[in-house]
Amino acid sequence: MLESIDDFKARVERAVSFLEGCLLEKPQIVLMLGTGLSAVADLITEPLTIPYKNIPGFPQSTVTSHAGNLVCGRLGGKAVAVLQGRFHFYEGYATRELTLPIRVLSLLGAETFVVSNAAGGLNPGFSSGTLMIIQDHLNFIPDNPLRGPNVDDWGPRFPDLSKTYDQALQEKTLTCALRLGLEHVRSGVYCAIPGPSLETPAETRYLRNCGADAVGMSTVPEVIVARHAGMKVLGISVVSNVNDPDNLQPIILEDIIAQTEKAAVNFERLLVEILKEI
Repeated sequence: MLESIDDFKARVERAVSFLEGCLLEKPQIVLMLGTGLSAVADLITEPLTIPYKNIPGFPQSTVTSHAGNLVCGRLGGKAVAVLQGRFHFYEGYATRELTLPIRVLSLLGAETFVVSNAAGGLNPGFSSGTLMIIQDHLNFIPDNPLRGPNVDDWGPRFPDLSKTYDQALQEKTLTCALRLGLEHVRSGVYCAIPGPSLETPAETRYLRNCGADAVGMSTVPEVIVARHAGMKVLGISVVSNVNDPDNLQPIILEDIIAQTEKAAVNFERLLVEILKEI
């Protein structure tokens, strides 16, 4: 059963109060790291690492490839809060609960949300290792983190998602990629599915026909909350494999992680360059 909004609000406020007492500097930018991308946190200077289990009210990750830490410090000259690991609908969480960290960090004053994920490619023009700047999304997760009573102090009842992903940040990202000489950087539409089962050939064809260029099991709920809170959003998918519905190969999590880690070097270089521009 969905937690009452009063109980959820109290959880959020406990986490905010705890972090206000821990952090020397409030974060300007929130970075959420997807599968195989957690090493970005190692680039932070003067890091303060707080395990999720130590933050009152935070959910706990059950996915072994997600470290489960909040790492705060400076990266690219900016005060950042890095969510080293995320939560998923398929773990059994309601989307309101799995987005709690974004809500907390928005209330701490963060104004920009940079979210990454490992995704399966649907666009036949993509290849393993492609970095896809998210232009828009399709939400097939059967829940919305804003379902239930609205907290007016947090955001509007009906937030506008006509320009979900900040256009200026997308353009800066493309400029940074060009400056770094990165060849496999594209733009496209990300589709979120509930998981944990992966797509059948028929589902892959359907998602392609819907206009999706990449598919994953995360990101969209957090983005909805970030926009509800008035944050600017930049999304980047690391394409781990490309799904061919006419010759669909078995998809193994360990292979996804390995392919994503190969692309992580380019992702890290691009991310640091972007932060300098924000």
